[in-house]
Amino acid sequence: MLGVPTSLPDAHRSRGTIRFGVFEIDPRAGELRKQGAKVKLQEQPFQILKVLLQRPGEIITREELQQTIWPSDTFVDFDHGLYNAIKRLREALGDSAETPRFVETLSRRGYRFVGKLECEASRVRSLVVLPLENLSRDPEQEYFAEGMTEALITTLAKIGELRVVSRTSTMLYKGVHKPLREIARDLEVDAIIEGTVLRAGDRVRITTQLIDAAKEAHLWAESYERDLRDVLTLQSEVAQAVAREVRVKLTPQEQADIAQVRRVDPEAYEAYLKGRYHWNRRPGVRKGIEYFEQAIAKDPSYAAAYAGLADCLSALSAWGVVPASEGCVKARVFAEKALNLDHSLGEAHTSLAFAALYDFDFLTAQREFERSIELNPRYVTAHHLFGFYLGVRLLVTSHRTQIETEQMMSRGITRIQFEGPLEFSFSGQEVEVIHGGKSQRGVGFP
Repeated sequence: MLGVPTSLPDAHRSRGTIRFGVFEIDPRAGELRKQGAKVKLQEQPFQILKVLLQRPGEIITREELQQTIWPSDTFVDFDHGLYNAIKRLREALGDSAETPRFVETLSRRGYRFVGKLECEASRVRSLVVLPLENLSRDPEQEYFAEGMTEALITTLAKIGELRVVSRTSTMLYKGVHKPLREIARDLEVDAIIEGTVLRAGDRVRITTQLIDAAKEAHLWAESYERDLRDVLTLQSEVAQAVAREVRVKLTPQEQADIAQVRRVDPEAYEAYLKGRYHWNRRPGVRKGIEYFEQAIAKDPSYAAAYAGLADCLSALSAWGVVPASEGCVKARVFAEKALNLDHSLGEAHTSLAFAALYDFDFLTAQREFERSIELNPRYVTAHHLFGFYLGVRLLVTSHRTQIETEQMMSRGITRIQFEGPLEFSFSGQEVEVIHGGKSQRGVGFP
């Protein structure tokens, strides 16, 4: 088993009702309830329960309980008092020392809350997944933590009722120590997901927490450990758990999309994550190509790896680094291969559209962009490139319409500059394309 902490730090700051099993505790009212009915519980057992719930999964030592609940000026037999308080607490919870469901005894050390903890959920319609912390502390494993963060964002973005902040905005907060309430205000979200990831050999463990941003209250936390082959299943389970906790209703199609997972070759998945890691750092695109090719070599049926390879090759064409025959033409072949393997992969439709754009096949580009967005409405890259496509099309076709310009502007595209020779911008009706250092101006519509 991987040694990842399962505790909820600072859970004591939660002001909401904490639920576990059929029970709930209201710290403000000082009440324990079972299925809504108040359970009689004396003060000391109640205080012990509160302390245990502040750090679920962690050992609370006898000394800590004594200092917290039995002040130094209290003259009692501590051992006897603690024994009776724990006994009364277990009776109230219908628990036992032999087979604990909630309170576990660790001989001569202390006690631990072992039940599944959740808190009263507020209405959540938007959230951000903050970059998962790399518990290995190994800089060489950063690609894995970033890849898992991006994968979780992508999976959650399939839920129509949730607005999920894009990876681009999320990564701005990597390593940033800022109050969660301020981050939520900056990004205009109701909730925040933060957590840790640890990869050890072919095992991976993720611990995630869902936090009500306004109250800074923990709504839910869970740890997941899987074989790397089942990492896509793990991501699906996290997304479904979040949907349950924030009380959003999944459509049958969304349920199918999230549940549709496949086992992956661990080495292929690792190479794929490295490929995306370098793709997201544009100067590393050539390195990304190497890793995507490694992923394909390990698993020739890995559709996402073909899509990643196509994106890299199209980008090299866009920047003028390689001729079309070595860039977008090859990219189109790989994108089509990805779709042959998995036609429901929204990213692959964008990859084909991107390649078709630089081949000036506008019919295919538009069809594939629209299909990608239909499959994955929150895929930021699809919207970004679709806006760029609309802009380019305005300049190279004779039938330019105001509708096309408005479509582009509605996607927030007013200026796009690639790290190569092509730049496109517009203001109002005037459009400018800079290619190879030469400027062309025109109007967006007649």
